[in-house]
Amino acid sequence: MTAGAFGTEADGSAPEWVDPGSWLLLCRSVRFGDTDAAGVMHFHQLLGWCHEAYEESLERFGIAAAEVFPRPGHSPAVALPIVHCQADFLAPLACGDPLAIKLEPRRIDPGCFELTYTFHRGNPSDDQPVARGLSRHLAINSASRVRCPLPDPIVRWLEASAASGALLSRSETC
Repeated sequence: MTAGAFGTEADGSAPEWVDPGSWLLLCRSVRFGDTDAAGVMHFHQLLGWCHEAYEESLERFGIAAAEVFPRPGHSPAVALPIVHCQADFLAPLACGDPLAIKLEPRRIDPGCFELTYTFHRGNPSDDQPVARGLSRHLAINSASRVRCPLPDPIVRWLEASAASGALLSRSETC
């Protein structure tokens, strides 16, 4: 997928033909390396999965990683550090379990947003999530480290997600 593929309508929203499930519902499996000696998901994996889902959501929406995340020799003008996170473990997860991860991005103010992640075993229409996560991000100027407004690509992603979130069908599966 190329950068800028989505979120390019005049109002900053995703084109009507874009299925919000393509960037707000992500799928993965629990891998052997994700588990502990008891054979269940090790607790530290959940926040890593949350961040991977956030990165993948941005990519699927059409925001290139280089627009948001630093790379050798390149630092975006705005950094988005996580200033708060939390995780709730509601049921054990074992190697091979399929996961559906539903993202719910929400803008808090002009320089802050948070993502709620709901993990379901295979099917998001199952009313029993197996885990939940949250990450809150604050926009800061990369050079001065002073709080600033969110970068435009993130604003477009948040606005399109807010407009599309209600359209995300609970019957969608991985």
